[in-house]
Amino acid sequence: MPVGVGLIGLGMAVKPHMRALRDLEKAGRIRLVGGFSPSADRRAGFAAQWGAPVFSRQEALLDQPELGLVLILTPPGTHLPLAETVAASGRHLLVEKPLEISVARGEALAGLAEAAGVRCGVCLQHRFRPGALRLRQAIESGALGKLLSASASIRWWRDSSYFAEARRGMKARDGGGVLLTQAIHSLDLLLHLAGPHRSVAGFAATSPLRAIDTEDIVAAALRFENGALGVIDATTVARPGYPERIEIAGTEGSAVLEASRLVLHRGGEVERIGEDLAGGGGADPMAFDHRPHRAVLVEMLDAIEQDRAPSNDARSALRVQRLIEDLLRDAETRA
Repeated sequence: MPVGVGLIGLGMAVKPHMRALRDLEKAGRIRLVGGFSPSADRRAGFAAQWGAPVFSRQEALLDQPELGLVLILTPPGTHLPLAETVAASGRHLLVEKPLEISVARGEALAGLAEAAGVRCGVCLQHRFRPGALRLRQAIESGALGKLLSASASIRWWRDSSYFAEARRGMKARDGGGVLLTQAIHSLDLLLHLAGPHRSVAGFAATSPLRAIDTEDIVAAALRFENGALGVIDATTVARPGYPERIEIAGTEGSAVLEASRLVLHRGGEVERIGEDLAGGGGADPMAFDHRPHRAVLVEMLDAIEQDRAPSNDARSALRVQRLIEDLLRDAETRA
């Protein structure tokens, strides 16, 4: 039977999710129950664009008996109370990144979902790009040997229209800047590939380009639990925006993952996989392919059907938030 899916939050993040949901609706895997936003304008816009049902009250959506999975697409600081309400209703959850604005709140969210007996996934779709899947397979199989170096570069651009939305880029709304809001996907993928970090030393700054109280320029060095070293270069001031890049080097080979495209070097051979697709690094943050979002949803649906945790569950999403908090703490205290 198709799983009934509802959405809470009908803002900018809706587009790739809805495109993915429409694909899965055609395939018979889900049935769209509808969406809720406290904003009447957003409800009207969602209904007009997608021809989907909307609810003027959150309770009305959660009262729908066919509802099995709820996508929480609201600002990060609202995830914990929303997840508590949804989990209490017995529905599974897929939460937009980041899981919450802090590790402590993220741990609380993961714990309440577990206590309620519902599955909770996080939308970290970069893990599901074909190039990323192939690179993880190569690393796990030992094709690159022992990892020696693993680094990430996220040199993006966000223009004034992006920050025109009220409180965007402010700690009170987003919990963090370039690390938690933009670079989190690439940093999560870096840890997904190379493993958790052991220590990090970093610098963070806020440029004069926009009136925000979060960082938009970061440079850091890190050591992984496996002994590999790496660097992080993350910013949203690099006009016009460039593809994010992860580089891995091991004793038997190396790899470069630029947005969706992988180049893998091992044993004198070169393997190329993936397409030159936009990654959302420019002024339009939604300019990316929706197929990885579809893969996230498929993993979530499979996990529900098989009664298991999704590979992108809430606990796995906490690794990147621990890295971000450690980095920013070091940048602030120089400890």
